[in-house]
Amino acid sequence: MGRAYQNRKDSMAKTSDQKAKVYSKYSREIYVCAKSGGHDPDGNLSLRSLIERAKKDQVPAHVIDKAIGKARDGGGEDFTPARYEGFGPGNCMAIIDCLTDNPTRTFNDVRQCFTKTKAKIGAQGSVSHMFDHCAIFVFEGDEEAALDALVMADVDVSDIESNDGKLTVFAAHTDYFKAKQALVDAFGEIDFEVEEIQFVPKGSTPISGDDVELFNKFIDMLNDLDDVQHVYHDAELN
Repeated sequence: MGRAYQNRKDSMAKTSDQKAKVYSKYSREIYVCAKSGGHDPDGNLSLRSLIERAKKDQVPAHVIDKAIGKARDGGGEDFTPARYEGFGPGNCMAIIDCLTDNPTRTFNDVRQCFTKTKAKIGAQGSVSHMFDHCAIFVFEGDEEAALDALVMADVDVSDIESNDGKLTVFAAHTDYFKAKQALVDAFGEIDFEVEEIQFVPKGSTPISGDDVELFNKFIDMLNDLDDVQHVYHDAELN
């Protein structure tokens, strides 16, 4: 069915400035996760998964250790999650997840990204109903064996795609850890290409002409904001 999802590896940092932004976003997310759920990855499955993802995105160990240490020692800021939705250039739909210590500042910054690209920020729920909140796993394996393992583990699987021996599993986001454990139990140690929770659009919005430049500017402006962690959209550039 070819569902579209944003794979971080597709947009990995190329320059030192971009790498610094990636490190900063992971550092903040790891800090918040460790502070809320415990700094021991063996006891905090969310933290362990986040660390694994950070390592795959080539985040240095010292950045990870520093974020965990800050959470363990009780230092640092108090960040809270914030989610914004709206219609981007070309009327595409976008969801922006943030971690912020100043919600008013973050809202104003995100709103500026919309207004400066002829887009419009919306109310909560304005576009999220057009996305599925999914746990996504991409790895090499047998489709039938994977489905059997997931069904036996009572995982809510919405879709499985197979392409040249590579599987993409879409499951309910609430079943993330259950699904991952079921797959590991069935196949042993798996080198997951993707293992994360994302908002996956149910459809797509074609973007063409001048809107393509505006869309790229929109995404760049959002990614430049320190408080923005993830941007999801349904744009299909033509």
